[in-house]
Amino acid sequence: MTETDSPVTHLDTDKAWDLLAGQRLGRLGVRDDQGVDIFPVNYAVDGETIVFRTAAGSKLTSLQAHSEVTFEVDSWDAAAGYSVVARGQAVEVTEAADIARLEALRLRPWIPTVKTTFVCIRVDRISARKFVFGPDPIEKYR
Repeated sequence: MTETDSPVTHLDTDKAWDLLAGQRLGRLGVRDDQGVDIFPVNYAVDGETIVFRTAAGSKLTSLQAHSEVTFEVDSWDAAAGYSVVARGQAVEVTEAADIARLEALRLRPWIPTVKTTFVCIRVDRISARKFVFGPDPIEKYR
């Protein structure tokens, strides 16, 4: 990387979806009456929809009251990393045919809890950035 290269690259929508589909654990940002909560969820990508399973509790209650959510995944190694942020509406899946189709994704809870509720995030906006790691640039001025 030269001095004129940016260590941050904005990636296109297709690349954002590819990166999102390549991970299995993300963070779900949900608003409630006291602010914003963040929940780790395992998920799958179904077309341009993010799907996860949940059970009754604070996450589902918050989603039912405030369906607008933010979802984020990231990954990195020693040289570079990326972050994908998706925003949209979380919708509980209730139609039997839709549930049967989503069952085919084989999305299973990671911990031994019963999670029978499927939730889909209908993504309105998605963005991704790649970060190239390197030394702190301020060091060359010291």
